[in-house]
Amino acid sequence: MIPFNKPFIIGNELKYIEDAVKSGKISGDGIFTKKCQDFFQAKYSFPKVLLTTSCTDALEMAAILCDIKEGDEVIVPSYTFVSSANAFALRGAKIIFADSYSDNPNVDPESIEKLITPKTKAIVPVHYAGIACDMEKILNLAKMHNLFVIEDAAQAIDSYYTFSNGTKKALGSIGHFAAFSFHETKNIIAGEGGMLVINHPEYFERAEIIREKGTNRSAFFRGEVNKYGWVDIGSSFLPSEIIAAFLFAQLEHLDTIQEKRKQIWENYYYSLQDLDNNKLIKLPKIPNYATNNGHMFYIVCNSYEERSSLINHMKSKEIHPVFHYLSLNKSEYYLKNNDLFEMPNSDKFTDCLLRLPFYYELSAEEQYKIIDTIKEYAKN
Repeated sequence: MIPFNKPFIIGNELKYIEDAVKSGKISGDGIFTKKCQDFFQAKYSFPKVLLTTSCTDALEMAAILCDIKEGDEVIVPSYTFVSSANAFALRGAKIIFADSYSDNPNVDPESIEKLITPKTKAIVPVHYAGIACDMEKILNLAKMHNLFVIEDAAQAIDSYYTFSNGTKKALGSIGHFAAFSFHETKNIIAGEGGMLVINHPEYFERAEIIREKGTNRSAFFRGEVNKYGWVDIGSSFLPSEIIAAFLFAQLEHLDTIQEKRKQIWENYYYSLQDLDNNKLIKLPKIPNYATNNGHMFYIVCNSYEERSSLINHMKSKEIHPVFHYLSLNKSEYYLKNNDLFEMPNSDKFTDCLLRLPFYYELSAEEQYKIIDTIKEYAKN
């Protein structure tokens, strides 16, 4: 079976884990945590970065930093992973779902604009497949209504957005906060793991406190206070040095990983383009303001039935594609306290989008088997 995903080792992952253990410190905020945070701040001009145990934790930290509370409304895409909404629901917010574009799974700013009320506190754009949402339009809405913007950049490492004036910024550096993932399905992996980016200095100190169980422990270790104690709410969001050591070894080869992933993406795209031209499937669309970071490759089938049939055909050839997400406005949890309503574009991607196997060690032979299998199905 060609798997959907396969974790990989590219350099000094095992050596650095051993180094971390021999250093006598494998709890968080050791040498490898600092190396990773310094790398991201230098490469992408992020003002402050804190490694976390997951992207979910980074989103939960952002919700606390925004002082989200009961009665607030937070606008989230319906077509996303549950963490994008759950992090804010945990603080008591009412989640308001926005629809995708018709030709792109990313959230449509026009859908967001219609949902803003006096109770709206934040917007959570999700950069699906590492492709930027239209951040200029979203920022304009946020400024007009004095809203927080939290970028869910779980899939968006090493991807950029170009503003209308030509300014190009890394995804994650645009909103008030951003959350990244280093789950084994992402470009740069650590098994689990995530990162919170804080783009405004007034939140730096509180972010450290929230990450350290609500204590000022980080300031204590820097010698800024003579003792530390409980000063705010927080939780244990700090990853171990084992995670950071693995992650740093991957970061040392970021450019190599990205080059290979983009090659795989382009091979899928150009090999399947004739099927798109003949309207048998639809291929990903990248807006002119966005870059492609080679995070995933998906196709959009013409119907739920066609997708199901294609999945069965590919599995019969020992290929494992996957689909996701289910529109969150139709989820069991949401419908307990909310009425059913339609989100036509989100529902279309729920029913028709199919992700193809995509990982660093995917061989050309395996990729062409996948491509030929899809073409064979389309021909018949």
